[in-house]
Amino acid sequence: VQLQASGGGLVQPGGSLRLSCAASGGTIRNYVIGWFRQVPGKDREFLAAINVSGVRTNRADSVKGRFTIARDNAKNTVYLQMSSLKPEDTAVYYCAKNIRGNFYQTSASDYTYWGQGTQVTVSS
Repeated sequence: VQLQASGGGLVQPGGSLRLSCAASGGTIRNYVIGWFRQVPGKDREFLAAINVSGVRTNRADSVKGRFTIARDNAKNTVYLQMSSLKPEDTAVYYCAKNIRGNFYQTSASDYTYWGQGTQVTVSS
């Protein structure tokens, strides 16, 4: 199974984007899913994670108030709604499955099934 992030693109500062995470070759309904981002030369940065039911989430302090994670298990999709975007949000965004089903974990090493990511560029 691989998880594929999509929905990235070019957006102006202050704008919004919604990223989607779907599985190729399987279902993500029973997975804890996390969103990360990465810029060249830096480690992957944890953004948010969501439990299986979608009721509980964990978000990095850096994105609280701007990014929201949600899921639609009927559509087999997890979303990252991003608003008030800043140039420093420019990165490749990834989704991944938590290995232990623990949405409190924030290290990339605790996640698997990484896909190719989707580029988000915030620029005027």
